[in-house]
Amino acid sequence: MQINLVEKVKQAGVVGAGGGGFPTHVKLAAKADTLIANGAECEPLLHKDAVIMEMEAERLVKGMLLAMEAVGARDAVVGIKEKKTKAVEAVRGACQNTPVRVHLLGDYYPAGDEYDLVFSVTGRLIPPAGIPVQVGVVVNNVETFVNIAAAAEGRPVTRKMLTIAGAVRNPITLRVPIGATYRDCIAAAGGLTTNDPVLCLGGLMMGQTTDNLDTPVTKTATGVVILPRDHHVIERKLSPPKAQAKIGKSACDQCRYCTEYCPRFLLGYAVEPHQVMRSLAFTATGATVWNQWAALCCSCGLCTLYSCPEELFPKEACDDAKAALRTYNLKWTGPATVKPHPMHDGRRVPIKTLARKLHVEAYDLHAPYVEDLPMPQLLVLPLKQSAGTPALPRVRPGQDVLEGELLAEPKSDTLGATLHSPARARVADINAENIVLEIRS
Repeated sequence: MQINLVEKVKQAGVVGAGGGGFPTHVKLAAKADTLIANGAECEPLLHKDAVIMEMEAERLVKGMLLAMEAVGARDAVVGIKEKKTKAVEAVRGACQNTPVRVHLLGDYYPAGDEYDLVFSVTGRLIPPAGIPVQVGVVVNNVETFVNIAAAAEGRPVTRKMLTIAGAVRNPITLRVPIGATYRDCIAAAGGLTTNDPVLCLGGLMMGQTTDNLDTPVTKTATGVVILPRDHHVIERKLSPPKAQAKIGKSACDQCRYCTEYCPRFLLGYAVEPHQVMRSLAFTATGATVWNQWAALCCSCGLCTLYSCPEELFPKEACDDAKAALRTYNLKWTGPATVKPHPMHDGRRVPIKTLARKLHVEAYDLHAPYVEDLPMPQLLVLPLKQSAGTPALPRVRPGQDVLEGELLAEPKSDTLGATLHSPARARVADINAENIVLEIRS
């Protein structure tokens, strides 16, 4: 029996490669008239999507054509920043004689936000708290479409393209086996230029911060920016949550800059971080009223790291507010209509301006593609690398596995993604969180 694309993508463990990690087979089971490949890549210093488009434009378009057939789309668009000239040229070449086309984007942050991208490409506004398919659109990262093409050929996801940037000797972009550590990646970039590094996994704006160099690379990784611990951005990110809330409670003067520069607010959604900051002065009683103003926040970080003149933490206040809404199972009850702000285009934040505000211009260097990372001796593969439930091991300690062999899969009828071996290996250990592989020569 011939296996359809949705099942092949599910078996291959394809998930959103741009950060969210939503299992791709679920999106391909939907119906939509428009398909968008997200190549906006707006995190400062990261370049992996541009490299993918330059190197694998034909596979990107092949994956999009397959996905078009699966969802019934008539239109397919690759959103790329106009400044990525090599990527634009490569993708336009691959699009010839196909229904796929290129849509050029400005060099602003966050151009890759799904709500903003869908509006830029189609003129459609996703309903508040909604998803793109509600307006007939399916969006995937460009690397995800490359992985769809591979899945159609029976090849699972076992590698990840990453940019290694910041305080390293030679910023690079390279493909690494899933389960390699960031220590391995930093070594490939010539090592560190700071004695006290802190890693921003996924970027400076929306990434997770850690000083653990042995954190493993997952399917959702996009890159890492390493900065010294005494860099101002890192000092702010490492500020304790209680201190963030305390200073916000005492110092916020309701200037509204956080709201006036908010990308979602400018699109017309009821996101007002200054109102959420106001709730810091309340007791728990009544706070959820103001928390509603955070419900549609995309956590882009512009309010905290760019717009607030007092360097407060409105993004973190919105994160806390959204967590409270989830705790109390409170759903969005605000306005259902959306109308872009008259200053929507005029208040977009250029990447160069953002880099200057973050004091990272010195790190804004070319990160060329280099040969793939040599296979490390050990790979640590987290069992949860996507939205949904963790995968359950299907191997045992001491077992020999082949490259591409199934290691774990989610429980039947649950949302999740399968996990496969990036190389011929021996299962060295299995615990509640990881499968550890010892590579066999």
